[in-house]
Amino acid sequence: MNSKMQIISGRYKGRRLNLPPDARPTQAKARIALFNMLDSIVDWRDGICVWDAFAGSGEFGIEVVSRFPGVKVLFSDIADTSVATIKKNLMGLDTDAVVKKADAMSLISQIAPNADVIFVDPPYADAEYGNKFIEKLSHVVRPGTVVLWEQDNDVSMLPGAENWGILRDKRYGRARFLILLKK
Repeated sequence: MNSKMQIISGRYKGRRLNLPPDARPTQAKARIALFNMLDSIVDWRDGICVWDAFAGSGEFGIEVVSRFPGVKVLFSDIADTSVATIKKNLMGLDTDAVVKKADAMSLISQIAPNADVIFVDPPYADAEYGNKFIEKLSHVVRPGTVVLWEQDNDVSMLPGAENWGILRDKRYGRARFLILLKK
C-alpha cells in the first residue's frame, strides 16, 4: 500500500515508503524525536549492527540505512506481506541489508548477541508477547546494547528491569517509547 510515510533524514530523505496491510506506522514527529534522542546515545560508527525486529514496513531500519551507510541492518518480520514490503522499500537503495521472514522471538539467540541497537515494535494487541521478548532479550544481549521498544501507551511493565537502564520514556499519542540500555 502506498503511503505518505517518508524517510525523514539522510541520503534518501523524502523517499516514500510503502506500508503492509494493517500497518501501524510511527508518526514522523515521533520518529524525528526518537532519532534525535538516539543520536545522543548511539555511536553510529561503521560496522555496528542494527536489528529491526518486528520490521513491518522497515521504517526504522531504513531510516538507519539512509542516515548511516556503514551500519549493518537486519530486518525481520513474520508476515509475508511485511517481508515483501520491506524488500520493495529497500529496492534502489545502496545497502546490503538483510531481510528475514521469521518470528523475531525465534531469532533472539541468533541475532541479538551481535546487535548494538534493536528496534522492538511487537503487535500492540499482545503486550505480553512484547514483555516476553524483552525478558528473553535481556539474557542474551551484551552490556551497552540499546533497545528502542515501542508499545501501547497503556503498557507499563518492564520485564527484567534489573537488567536494563531506562534512558528515555516518551509518549506520543497512543505509543510509548522506552529507550533501554543493557546493564
